[in-house]
Amino acid sequence: MKKIIALLIILLNFSCSHAQNTVFSEKALNETLLATDGSQVAFHNILKKHKGKTLVIEVWASWCGDCVKAMPKMKALQANNPTVDYIFISMDKTAENWQIGIKKHELKGDHFMANDQMKGVFGKAINLDWIPRYIILDKTGKIVLYRAIETDFEKINAVVKELNK
Repeated sequence: MKKIIALLIILLNFSCSHAQNTVFSEKALNETLLATDGSQVAFHNILKKHKGKTLVIEVWASWCGDCVKAMPKMKALQANNPTVDYIFISMDKTAENWQIGIKKHELKGDHFMANDQMKGVFGKAINLDWIPRYIILDKTGKIVLYRAIETDFEKINAVVKELNK
């Protein structure tokens, strides 16, 4: 009986730690990100620009091997879903590396960079524990997929397809 209870506690903790949020926290929404033009833009204003569209957010970094490996899957997603909007949020350490990464990987979409990398305010506000990380919002701005990684592209594709029926 003790083993069963211990197992249930572990499963409950695991499922709660990987919960799918449906809205961003106020902290995340109010955090500013660096835009490619050098300005700081509040995350809620970035999202507002895409209201009414299905939105895929990729959190990545140019130094991240898994991010680079997933780029062909992201490009295929974009090619198969041209009416979807895409935002890329970099966790790079320098704006220079971020800009080089955008050009090198030919990423199409809106680009921003967190001011303090993965362990900073924005990363903590979205419970960032791995990159690449994908978040999908429906046309109303509701999060329908909060925590997906590079191995979840089958699920990512299915969610995007369902939202664009």
